[in-house]
Amino acid sequence: MSSKVKVFTLEDVRKHNKPDDLWIVIHDKVYDLTKFASEHPGGETVLEQQAGDYGTEPFEDVGHSSDAREIMEQYYIGDIAPADRERKSKFTSSFTLKKVDNFSFDWQKANNLMKLNVKLFA
Repeated sequence: MSSKVKVFTLEDVRKHNKPDDLWIVIHDKVYDLTKFASEHPGGETVLEQQAGDYGTEPFEDVGHSSDAREIMEQYYIGDIAPADRERKSKFTSSFTLKKVDNFSFDWQKANNLMKLNVKLFA
């Protein structure tokens, strides 16, 4: 049994911008955080500042734990419409490193820089 994901436009989300009706878009997912706001460890004001809008950058800037991300899922109500998705793809949900074939590191230069830093800040 599959349930269809609701899709909201940014215009829809912007109508929910008050403490007693508080929606936020994080990573293109829409969350109704109205009932959670009073329990938010960072205070209600932090959420109210993002109410009715995108909150991905402030959410990631804080560095929320995996527990916080898990708790957040119970407030998920749908996705933002494709046309309204955040234009920045600055954030990803998992950390990855790109392989570089021609990587080299000059340990001598690094060592000289360390010596210079020690002299400057000693």
